[in-house]
Amino acid sequence: MFFRKKAKEFTNKGISSIICGLGNPGTKYENTRHNCGFMVIDDLAKKHNATVKKLKFKSLTGEITVNGNKILLMKPSTYMNKSGEAVSEAMRFYKLPPEKVIIICDDINFDVGVIRIRENGSDGGQKGLKNIILLSGSDNFPRIKIGVGKKPHPDMDLADWVLSPFLKTEAAALEFALSNALAAAEMLACDNIIAAMNKYNGAGRTNDN
Repeated sequence: MFFRKKAKEFTNKGISSIICGLGNPGTKYENTRHNCGFMVIDDLAKKHNATVKKLKFKSLTGEITVNGNKILLMKPSTYMNKSGEAVSEAMRFYKLPPEKVIIICDDINFDVGVIRIRENGSDGGQKGLKNIILLSGSDNFPRIKIGVGKKPHPDMDLADWVLSPFLKTEAAALEFALSNALAAAEMLACDNIIAAMNKYNGAGRTNDN
């Protein structure tokens, strides 16, 4: 009995890092700009023949292994503005510091096709990041920001823009960004953040190239 208990504890604590994609749950939001983080998590799961279906930490979760590192994939079901509830719960359970929790989210400050990796910093107006920083008490999260473009008209409501779907003309640029974000997330999970920043910051594909 004692042996079984210790083995279970080891399994529970075997996660070395978390990759959490931000977005909103439900088919209504599947292909919207705000759900870029979910898209990368889905692509990671597909690449590693995993599923992200287990409900845990107020999220849909799954596990993958990259270069011997066991990683928890997360898609919070809390809606974007309360993402910190899911992330902070998982951090406490696995006793992980912020540096081992990679957040993937959208960013209106970059064009579609561009990603930006940061080691830490402010939320930059992204409400999911803001809530994570608030509830965890730290901004030391590595994050991958995926450009979704600025709203086309100054008077357009920002929520309407980020909850709008990508255009067909943006498809190639979006796929380029998602592919880079996936590769960068794997590098960050293996503690290669500087290499990831050097390789992917500044790289981008717009609708015109």
